[in-house]
Amino acid sequence: MEHYTMNLTLKVWRQRNSNTKGAFETYKVSDISSEMSFLEMFDVLNERLITEGDDPVAFDHDCREGICGTCSMYINGKPHGPWQANTTCQLHMRAFKDGDTIVVEPWRARAFPVIKDLVVDRSSFDRIIQAGGFISVNTGNAVDANALPIEKEKADTSFAAAACIGCGACVAACKNSSAMLFVSAKVSHLALLPQGVPERKTRVLNMVAQMDKEGFGACTNTGACEATCPKEISLSNIARLNQEYSLASITSK
Repeated sequence: MEHYTMNLTLKVWRQRNSNTKGAFETYKVSDISSEMSFLEMFDVLNERLITEGDDPVAFDHDCREGICGTCSMYINGKPHGPWQANTTCQLHMRAFKDGDTIVVEPWRARAFPVIKDLVVDRSSFDRIIQAGGFISVNTGNAVDANALPIEKEKADTSFAAAACIGCGACVAACKNSSAMLFVSAKVSHLALLPQGVPERKTRVLNMVAQMDKEGFGACTNTGACEATCPKEISLSNIARLNQEYSLASITSK
């Protein structure tokens, strides 16, 4: 793979907090290696800003391996940038070329208020999980993996749904700021397994109620969430969520 360096123009959203108005600031960065990650490029920019006595750009990051769900940048009009099935931290600068202008924004949703610059408050997701995204079991030694026979198809589908990292790209991509893909992934991965059956009805009712309470929009099946999800969570999970919700609503009365 050819290695090259590039000079870029960055238009970065700067906002002191959720109570102040934000605006784009333009920065020039030079000699950026094509082998750098996108966040490493921001590290270079921030190091320069600190040296010059300016405030560095605030952005979320943790594992930088695509599994923690922390990084959240809207890059050139797409959550996590141009690559498919990819988080911001996995995006590398070889996705761009010399002379490019890159526009970077935070997630845009009422339920994700800006904390500072590119950092948003996603604690609304935590509260949805607290409402029902768990199973109640006695603690102790782990049970043998084969103690509960589970159909392979169900196990595979549950595992695929459990891959959701809770990054919020689905909300950012949706014109309605809907969190249905996130909620449906959490509901599906537990509903498909025997451990999740006892709380199946209360789980879906409570999680959907909390989702609405947080101010997320309604789902209109445009599919933008699935298209931008870094873990390729399937839209079929939303169908399963609707089925679970309808069944729970009817039988719980």
